[in-house]
Amino acid sequence: MNDETTRLVADLLALSEHDAPSGDPEASAGAVGWLEARLQQLDADVVRHETPAGVVLDGRFGPSGGRPALILCHYDTVWPTGTARERPARREGELIHGPGVFDMRAGIVAVLAAVELAAPLERPLRILLTPDEETGSRGSRDLITEAAQQAAFVLVTEPPLEGGALKTARKGWASYTLKVGGRAAHAGLEPEAGASAVDELVDRLLEVRRLARPATGTTINVGVIGGGSAANVVADSAWAHVDVRAQTVTEQERVHSALTGLRPERARTSISLETGVMRPPMERTPAIASAFARAREIAADLGIDLLEGTAGGASDGNLVAPLGVPVLDGLGPEGGGAHALDERVRIDSLLERRSLIAGLIASW
Repeated sequence: MNDETTRLVADLLALSEHDAPSGDPEASAGAVGWLEARLQQLDADVVRHETPAGVVLDGRFGPSGGRPALILCHYDTVWPTGTARERPARREGELIHGPGVFDMRAGIVAVLAAVELAAPLERPLRILLTPDEETGSRGSRDLITEAAQQAAFVLVTEPPLEGGALKTARKGWASYTLKVGGRAAHAGLEPEAGASAVDELVDRLLEVRRLARPATGTTINVGVIGGGSAANVVADSAWAHVDVRAQTVTEQERVHSALTGLRPERARTSISLETGVMRPPMERTPAIASAFARAREIAADLGIDLLEGTAGGASDGNLVAPLGVPVLDGLGPEGGGAHALDERVRIDSLLERRSLIAGLIASW
């Protein structure tokens, strides 16, 4: 293993020693400290943005003036406090195993190494490291979109598709809580005095299900439902969590309009809708297609046959693509097991992605 590989592996293992559960500033302090110190070692001007979800680190490199390159990374993981101690990251052969290494600690390490490889920088570069991507980026969304509006292009170091393909399109993601109110009554003595929120919810969910258009990429999942208080009581409340994925902005807006327009059909029942996460689709625009063509040329010079594809999940790339800025997503190293106990990343891909990202920074 050469010196560069040794350092990349050491950085990934060191970062992975720190927990960073989404939206928990106290538990994430160790990761923030490590990242801030590493940015400073690279001579970055580091700005700390305090948000309710935690610290957004804003590393700024290169000359001032001009539209910067922007790289979006998130340091939060889905794993709770204590996981890094219970299941420490480790090297086994040509793989690094551990919580968060694939999504997306390896992507962060590749970016930091790419900055060194691309130096000296001819254009300004910003790296945003955010604390809440896994839960929808509510705290960091405004900072992300503001930075993207100023950027010449945006790179996102989320994990790639299988085989290392970049993500040049992503489905939009919207989550909702559908709440129904009713009127309680004794189910045996006077059921007619009540109004079942559960029955109303079930009927409205049948209506919701008909909004799906799987053939065009619009899927709807009712993942969790609840309601009522006892089997012998007509339910006075019920609710459901609804997940919507759409390939296009038009489809996302169609479903959103239909959901906000739901009305109860039973007397003495009511409906309300709460919107949670709302990320627009990342559609494959001409600007994104052109960005991928550039990336493919750079990859070819490195001996890599780079491919592209569409992802069903959302990322922070979804937030910036509608702004018209060129976006390339899935630039993280290859591996597998995201959010799973067998999460892992390939060491050789860590090196390749470092070189690809450096090439994109230097040649745009």
